[in-house]
Amino acid sequence: MAANTSAQSPLPVGEVSRLIGGWIDRLGAVWVEGQITQLSRRPGAGVVFLTLRDPSYDISVSVTCYRQVFDAVADVVSEGARVVVHAKPEWYAPRGQLSLRAAEIRPVGVGELLARLERLKKALAAEGLFAAERKKPLPFLPQLVGLVCGRASAAERDVLENARHRWPAVRFEVRNVAVQGVHAVPQVVRAVKELDALDEVDVIVVARGGGSVEDLLPFSDEELVRTVAACRTPVVSAIGHEPDNPLLDHVADLRASTPTDAAKKVVPDVGEEYERVRLLRDRARRCVRAYVDREERGLAHALARPSMEDPHRMIDERAEQVAALLDRARRSFGHQLDRAHSDLTHTHARVVALSPAATLQRGYAVLQKADGHVVRAPDEVTGGEPLRARVAEGEFSVRVDTKMGE
Repeated sequence: MAANTSAQSPLPVGEVSRLIGGWIDRLGAVWVEGQITQLSRRPGAGVVFLTLRDPSYDISVSVTCYRQVFDAVADVVSEGARVVVHAKPEWYAPRGQLSLRAAEIRPVGVGELLARLERLKKALAAEGLFAAERKKPLPFLPQLVGLVCGRASAAERDVLENARHRWPAVRFEVRNVAVQGVHAVPQVVRAVKELDALDEVDVIVVARGGGSVEDLLPFSDEELVRTVAACRTPVVSAIGHEPDNPLLDHVADLRASTPTDAAKKVVPDVGEEYERVRLLRDRARRCVRAYVDREERGLAHALARPSMEDPHRMIDERAEQVAALLDRARRSFGHQLDRAHSDLTHTHARVVALSPAATLQRGYAVLQKADGHVVRAPDEVTGGEPLRARVAEGEFSVRVDTKMGE
């Protein structure tokens, strides 16, 4: 229960410490998992002191146990080992310090570690952290490579030497960190975040040599996996050897089997690129030469055609044909005109021969009444009726003789 205090009625430090001790005593014994960071076994002492640390949260707690409790696991437990401790929390009031009194210590076996890693792997995969579509492509030629590795380690030497052998101009931004033990996770996480924050870093390589499952455990830590998943810079995982497979390999944008392999995958080989450029240049030269040769042959073939050797030949040939056709057309048109003229002459002669005027020329006359009607019979006129006589050379008036009419 919360203590009723105020500025006018505060609790003394001793009372606060006593209350905290009472709350902790009610907690009872618990099973605690962590990694041993410090181990003190003084000769002749009946108590063993050690520090248990949680690397994921950077929290430590002191543990004490009787010598016989620790001697039961002394052969398999040392600094850096992960253990499960059955202990009761204790509060040391004079110094206000929390510790655990261990009654049993059990080392965490490899099988159990692998089972836990498999459960964590499935949980992270279900969140999509290992999805292929999240992988970022590596730049073809990085100007600055970030490298996270152990200080003066073989992994650092392998990456630097092989990368510079392949591309001498490549530059590195190196962060030396602990690659195993209790400090590995926070240091690697901090280094990755620092390199990811640098705009000039094009790719980050996390490298470490081989080791046991326990040694490589920091690279399967959930905090590190989530940090790499959140990076905007492509990350290459080069942890251990080919059989080693920490969770960092799954979340990284590219997995390298070894640090040497990482150097080969991060930077191109200058000799290979020169050779590739040479081959491409030769190929381009051959293509251009073949194209020019093909066009030259086509041009020569075109120039060898008769129409190109004597461009006016076709015109001259066509001119003769045009002249012949024109002469033929003229003759044909003349013949048609002649036939038409002959037909017209014959028709005109027939018309003239059959016309009334021709009849009049032979001495005949046409009698017309005053209203213009032609007289065809004697009974059509009366005595004394004036008529008009039309002859070939003109016309004149006549009158019907009365006697003749009678």
